[in-house]
Amino acid sequence: MLEIEDPRSADHWMTFVDAHTGMVLEKINHTISCTFPGHNHSAQLISDECLQEAGLQRMAMPAQTPSETESPTPFADGASYNVFPVPVESPLHGQRKIVSNPADPTASPYGWHDTNGVPGAEYTITRGNNTYTYLDANADNRPDTIVVPNGGANLSFNYTFNPNLEPSKSRAAAITQLFYMNNIMHDFSYQYGFTEAAGNYQQNNYGKGGRPSDAVNAEAQDGEGTDNANFAAGVDGNPGRMQMYIWSGAGGNSYIEAPAGIAGKYPIRAASFGKRLSTIPLTGEIAVGIDASTNANLGCQTLLNPANLKGKIVLIDRGTCTFERKALNAQLAGAIACVICNFENTLPAGLADDAAVSGVTIPAVGMRSGDCELMKQALANRETVRLTLVAPEINGPDSLDASFDNGIIVHEYAHGISNRLTGGPSVSTCLNNDEQMGEGWSDFFALVTTVKPDQNGKLARGIGNYVLYEDLQGTGIRRAAYSTDMKVNNQTYDAIIGTRAGSNPSGSVAPHPVGEVWAATLWDLYWAFVDKYGWDADLYRGKGGNNIAIQLVMDGMKLQNCSPWIH
Repeated sequence: MLEIEDPRSADHWMTFVDAHTGMVLEKINHTISCTFPGHNHSAQLISDECLQEAGLQRMAMPAQTPSETESPTPFADGASYNVFPVPVESPLHGQRKIVSNPADPTASPYGWHDTNGVPGAEYTITRGNNTYTYLDANADNRPDTIVVPNGGANLSFNYTFNPNLEPSKSRAAAITQLFYMNNIMHDFSYQYGFTEAAGNYQQNNYGKGGRPSDAVNAEAQDGEGTDNANFAAGVDGNPGRMQMYIWSGAGGNSYIEAPAGIAGKYPIRAASFGKRLSTIPLTGEIAVGIDASTNANLGCQTLLNPANLKGKIVLIDRGTCTFERKALNAQLAGAIACVICNFENTLPAGLADDAAVSGVTIPAVGMRSGDCELMKQALANRETVRLTLVAPEINGPDSLDASFDNGIIVHEYAHGISNRLTGGPSVSTCLNNDEQMGEGWSDFFALVTTVKPDQNGKLARGIGNYVLYEDLQGTGIRRAAYSTDMKVNNQTYDAIIGTRAGSNPSGSVAPHPVGEVWAATLWDLYWAFVDKYGWDADLYRGKGGNNIAIQLVMDGMKLQNCSPWIH
């Protein structure tokens, strides 16, 4: 078995090779991305027993370090951080403040900057036992030295964040926020069973079991991509890796001008490549791109009907090839813009660029499958469809930083929790089937860690509203906001496949529709327990119904199992 971290991308591969023939048996990608439905969920479980039958074995993990102590004594290191503190979700949800000594004495007994189990910090930068957090703007998976927050002897991390400036102007504050939240998630999940023996992320396990040397490498403003985030879990003993990207603020609006029967405003998501939408409207007739493939509307090959596409806004379905490839093919056919129709009735979180494609100069946007279907049906009825694309009026920076969106950070860290608890810390590959619960668990933890005392289950709660320039009433990166009110979120099991059954060209159910329904179910459970047993503001040791629900969900992860298999 080989573990390979691809320097060209966010991928972290576990590869199984036949020792006798050299044949690659399986490639498993440990990295789970936030954008949906773009997760790579090809991973499968191979048990130790099956590996032995095949003459293979897992990579050896480092033994416990000699410096680990059997009975650590809690130690307050006096550290302070200027952050958006839990339960504040983002700059959209509240204000920053300075928090002092936030390290939990049970989960992090020597503070967040310790690694040797002796009172006194080993690091005065954003590094310690639970995470090494740093800037990775050049995308080499190593710390950039242009900005290294240093709290000095007092461990005081007080940096300026100006929400009206571009993310590059607030790098030290972003790194501090990401460091704070990774540690919060470590300490929070520790209370509910994600301990050293369960496979949590720690450099030093303080003699409490499990395999050390796997603190999370959290990379702020990672230059590897945009409009995304991901987490590579790996097995216990291998460092986790979280990559937080800049979000391009690629929102927008579209207006169907004709025919009158479907005229109105429709949401879109603009791409991170090509020409940016302008506040000056772009209007054109709609046409459907057709290529020579079996799924002719995918636009992954040269479009065969350029005479019908020249000077028009071209519809192309999502799937098989990259967004930028589709847009380039539409442009080469004479299109003035490209609309990529999602295979779910929701907006894609981001239309990322393709390093292998260049030269796109037209605007490209993503649209919900249902909205595209309205236009396609009108075209099938021989009606002329006219669409206007326009950028929203934004008062603020062109881009926003996911490191200031605690909900996204929690979502990604929760992937690290669920991948190690489900099936055991030495597996981490159980959650890769079509109906796995990982996405739902991650959204659930993003919700429960950001509940405020005055809230209730009927309140609409989106995920990622901040990075999408939405207000508190927005749906964020999901098809609907989470709520116990069926008028706000009416998703049931039937909502898993979206409004267009079979529209996903991969033939499988995308992970986020499954996750949305599972998270909505858990959200109902959470508030049912709160209604019966009350709500406790103490997220770590409270006795309320919210704490009970969180414990049940964590225990449920451990109860999941993987069936051993081998090719």
